[in-house]
Amino acid sequence: MSAKRILYFTSGEHLVYRWSRRALDLDARFEADEEGLNAFREFMRHQKGALFYVVADLAGEDFHEDQIPYLRGGDRQAVVQRRLAQRYRDTRLATALPLGYVTGERRNERLLLASFTNTEQFTPWLDALIDSEAKLAGVYSAPLIAPALAARLGARKGRAFVVTQNSAGLRQCYVDDGRLRFSRLERTGNMAPASLAALVRSEMVRLAQYLGGLRALPREGPPIQVLVVAPPGQRAVFEQALVSDARLSFRTLDADEAARSVGVRRAGDSLAERLYLHLVVSKPPKEQFARREERRGYRIWQLQRGIAAAGVLGFAACALYAGANWWDVLSVRNSIEFQQRQARAASEQYERITAAFPVTQTSSDNLKATVVEFRKIAASSGSPEASLVHLSKVLDHFPQIELDRLVWRMGLPTEGGREAPPAAAAPPTSAASARDVEVLEIAGRVNATQRSDYRGITAQVQQFADALSAGGVYRVLRTQLPFDITSQGTLTGDIGASEASEAPRFTVVLARGPK
Repeated sequence: MSAKRILYFTSGEHLVYRWSRRALDLDARFEADEEGLNAFREFMRHQKGALFYVVADLAGEDFHEDQIPYLRGGDRQAVVQRRLAQRYRDTRLATALPLGYVTGERRNERLLLASFTNTEQFTPWLDALIDSEAKLAGVYSAPLIAPALAARLGARKGRAFVVTQNSAGLRQCYVDDGRLRFSRLERTGNMAPASLAALVRSEMVRLAQYLGGLRALPREGPPIQVLVVAPPGQRAVFEQALVSDARLSFRTLDADEAARSVGVRRAGDSLAERLYLHLVVSKPPKEQFARREERRGYRIWQLQRGIAAAGVLGFAACALYAGANWWDVLSVRNSIEFQQRQARAASEQYERITAAFPVTQTSSDNLKATVVEFRKIAASSGSPEASLVHLSKVLDHFPQIELDRLVWRMGLPTEGGREAPPAAAAPPTSAASARDVEVLEIAGRVNATQRSDYRGITAQVQQFADALSAGGVYRVLRTQLPFDITSQGTLTGDIGASEASEAPRFTVVLARGPK
């Protein structure tokens, strides 16, 4: 990281401070003449690549309020440069501070044009600094830093004066809502604390009257806060001399107290300017006096730092991503090891169990295949449960029917068997479909009916068979009635004379499955 240095301009001498870890150390001191300029050039030969902030605390300053139309981008910049050129002969060290907007018939932007009345007194010093290839962060003045100092001392809103005793003299800045409105520098020399406090009182009264005449301050209203940074150990003297009134409300702070509020750790031999010098590095103002081409090295350095920061962030993101992936890999490895241990334990348990099996004439693979095939056959085999449930539901409606025998089987009998399907029944389409047919043979008798009433018995058996085949799920393959009522049979008058104690028997054969 490049060293940060501050070139502090005053009318009597120019100082170079080194800033590190919120501390200021004096590096070099140069007289404000040609001999001092040559010594500065020699000093800068050894400061190649250093980062410099330039702070000027000079009496020759000019502030002028102006208004421009509401514009943006390049148009606004062009109008601002034109106004600066109209106001100042040399615009190299000139800037415009925004003060807000004015609303009315047309919207205008208020600007505070600022520059130095004599830019030639430190222009050669800036050229020497730029020629040494040092990085120029910007050229600032003490008034530009005053709003940040006022905010650190407690005046973030409203109107306030900030008064400090610098090595250049008594610096007085007027700040309105965090924006600089006016500043002046009064030379003091070596004055006693009481005389300096009296001077602060008289100068603030004059400055308030002057700004009131310019209408920068309201003529009526609450008292304006005045923040006075007293030299170390002189706070009591200043508080005794600075008495508040209806116009000004004084608040005195010791220099060491103000330094703690700003965040300065060590300031060397500097006075109150240490507050400005610290803020210009830690919180530089947006507006400054240097031109864009003079700050080119600083912009390149900022870009390099941005790229380096982006690279660090990218590397950190990649490292986090790699760490997350590494953690996932470890988790997967642990899971794999756990699964492997479980697999080994299961294999050992399987071997222990199979070791207790009796010796067989075939292999374990054949036994596994046999069991699998047996389960498939068992899953595809039929069950009499559905047929028996259907028969029981039908018997609920025929209480006179008494069953003697039930025969359930899979597959129809062949032509050479004991029974064959009737001619009217359609044969199965194939041997495989015939094996899928469920056949239920029902043998029973008809009670509560006289044996001689063959018509009633025949009707009841026929109704029972029709009820069994109702719904289309089951079909009747064969019905054997108690009597032969075909045209070939013979009914005699002595029917029912023999075996009067035995009920007529019948047989019904049902089928379920493909036709």
